[in-house]
Amino acid sequence: MKNNYYFLFLFFLVTTANSQNFSIDVDLRPRFEYRHGFGNLFPDDADPAAFVVQRSRLNLGYSAERLQVFLSLQDVSTWGDTRQILDYDANDSFSLFQAWAKVQLSEHWFAKLGRQVISYDDQRIFGGLDWAMQGRFHDAALLKYRREGLQIDLGFAYSQENQRQLGTLYTISGFFSYKTMQYVHFSKNWQNSALSLLFLNNGFQQFLDENNELADGVYNRQTAGTYFEFPLKDLKFSGSAYYQFGKASPSRDLSAYQFALDASYKPQKTLFGMGMEILSGTGQNATGENHSFFPLYGTNHKFNGFMDYFYVGNHANSVGLNDFYGKIVFRTGEKSSLLLKGHYFSSNAELIENADRYLGTELDAVYTQKIMQDVQMNIGYSHMFASESMSLIKAGRSTDNTNNWAWIQLIINPVLLKHHFSDK
Repeated sequence: MKNNYYFLFLFFLVTTANSQNFSIDVDLRPRFEYRHGFGNLFPDDADPAAFVVQRSRLNLGYSAERLQVFLSLQDVSTWGDTRQILDYDANDSFSLFQAWAKVQLSEHWFAKLGRQVISYDDQRIFGGLDWAMQGRFHDAALLKYRREGLQIDLGFAYSQENQRQLGTLYTISGFFSYKTMQYVHFSKNWQNSALSLLFLNNGFQQFLDENNELADGVYNRQTAGTYFEFPLKDLKFSGSAYYQFGKASPSRDLSAYQFALDASYKPQKTLFGMGMEILSGTGQNATGENHSFFPLYGTNHKFNGFMDYFYVGNHANSVGLNDFYGKIVFRTGEKSSLLLKGHYFSSNAELIENADRYLGTELDAVYTQKIMQDVQMNIGYSHMFASESMSLIKAGRSTDNTNNWAWIQLIINPVLLKHHFSDK
């Protein structure tokens, strides 16, 4: 019944719209995956996983002279997860992905309120997480300033799990689900260069600390840093540097850092690149201050290997990571390309018993083919060559088994309607 209300609302919006512009587009994304060590070392005496997951997303956009409204409805399902001829969705896979309004307050100031994607720079700290079928959104209010390449965003969020008569307890679990959030993001673009600055504060509510003692209220974590892009003759450099401080938990202080540098060179139709990223960590035998950096709300699948061994719902408060990589992207046809990328991983902090810090090497390959207008195919394969030390951060699982992952995906995103309304 809830789904019917959504579509009745959409019908009403279409038939009564008197705005200047209205659009409807869809994003259908079926993906087959074969997992044999994806995200973690493959255990002994186990069978690999295989499935098809699909995103079905409907986007509606509306704009007038000083107003924009955007709605995005989606269903994320695994093929076969609901019994046939069932009169309801057994897995409650339908959700509201985005619902926001943007109002122009003056020539340079805007307000954007509601459920929305927040994405900046290379998406290391804030990103839309488009690889994940469900994506990532924030329920937030933004105040925006725009003028001649200068952008300043002020963001605010206050999370509650429901409407209450008393109290403000927030018990929703999840990776860094925050009670409060405040940030300022400053960016300046030039012809071929860009620079941004970010200061972010997150408040987390936790009721028991590491010793199962009652925690008092909300503790705060701060993240501050910069992202930059600049050319040097035929080379393009980009990078970032962030520092996290405040509290890692109610009873533990935090002091952590991240640094990344990427260089790319693209003569004609082939791109060559290499780079590194350092994320600080806490030794496995360490006590006291926490030194583990975590990239929070970014598109983490984009970084540190596509097999998601690090920072994708895992590796928090761990030994950190040193990632050195090289890549090549070349055209294989008029409408196709192939990405090849290799990563060398090592722990940033000490492992137990002074074990070798080398964790493993990952090889990634992604083939992209445009089939027709609005239809694209991606095929991927990844292989992790894990060292014995990898088992020390992956719950002691054996490193003797093969760890690989293969997938194929279609992205179908046509515009169904794009119309300009006239008041005349």
